[in-house]
Amino acid sequence: MQRTFWGRIAPALTLMLLAPLMAELLPGATRFSSIFVFPVELVVWGGGAVMIRALVRRRGLGWWNLVLLGLALALAEECLIQQTSLAPLVIQLKHEVWARAFGVNYVYLIWALVYETAWVTLLPVLLAEMLFPGRREEVWLSRAGAIVVGLLFALGCLLAWFSWTHIARVQVFHLPLYTPPLPAVIVSLAGILALIWAGLKLHSAPPRPSTPPSLWLLCPAGAIWAILWYGLCLLAFGIQPSVPPAAAVGGALALTAAIVALLPGWAASPRWRPAHDYALILGALSGSMAVSFVGFVGAPAPDLWFKIVCDAVALLLLLLFGRRLAGRRDGAQSGAAAAG
Repeated sequence: MQRTFWGRIAPALTLMLLAPLMAELLPGATRFSSIFVFPVELVVWGGGAVMIRALVRRRGLGWWNLVLLGLALALAEECLIQQTSLAPLVIQLKHEVWARAFGVNYVYLIWALVYETAWVTLLPVLLAEMLFPGRREEVWLSRAGAIVVGLLFALGCLLAWFSWTHIARVQVFHLPLYTPPLPAVIVSLAGILALIWAGLKLHSAPPRPSTPPSLWLLCPAGAIWAILWYGLCLLAFGIQPSVPPAAAVGGALALTAAIVALLPGWAASPRWRPAHDYALILGALSGSMAVSFVGFVGAPAPDLWFKIVCDAVALLLLLLFGRRLAGRRDGAQSGAAAAG
């Protein structure tokens, strides 16, 4: 089938938009008062997600490779681009330094690596492929498109680095300019390169299928995960300095280990359907949007109303997509029954 230019690039553009929407705008990290940074997020987060997916699909790799490359992007953001896991945090809710050692905000780093891998790469890719099911196996990015997206990504990284480290930290938060020590830069680069190598080279064995939970359990489970992970972010900003950092690290690792142990087996089951993917996304995104209103207590009215409207529109669109997805399933079942 002959497609127009916009038809060809529609899946990639959709993924490019979904990544910063789901990771930044809908949870309220990007507010109306700072919406001018969204184009930068679009080319860094969105461009990164599109290039990662293209590499994985072009090489015939799987979701674990997507995870590893998503981790590489998150590590680059945290340690090299905006350096938020290395520089002293700009927000200390109780004005105390908490969970920082050897020049690393280690609880914040754990939160950011998992959050950004999930919300910038995994969930946006999953949702984009659900929106374009007939093009799931396509790369979505031509060589010319890869050059354009790669150049925009590089420019966006430069702008994100300068605007955060030299403008926001210094002029908005009135903190001294931070330059990461050379050993931290070297270790970060080594980690990024190792993750990229692993993401492109490793082939994991298929997981052992296990019976997935019902949709009515999976959806709230996704919401609970999003809420708990937001709580880890609040802890990282020092909302409760009396909590031992080791407890936060242990809880975060245990929760992540449980997801890694259970979710791949569920998804490998023949009982896993697109409705399960949808329930997971609906629950996680709803939980993320709802719990992040905590950060808007006392916020300026334009910021609050912007979040309310954006979240309401996103939820409505997601519910309408769920209805359309159910229609697809019913149509497929009717077709199968007629064929039988």
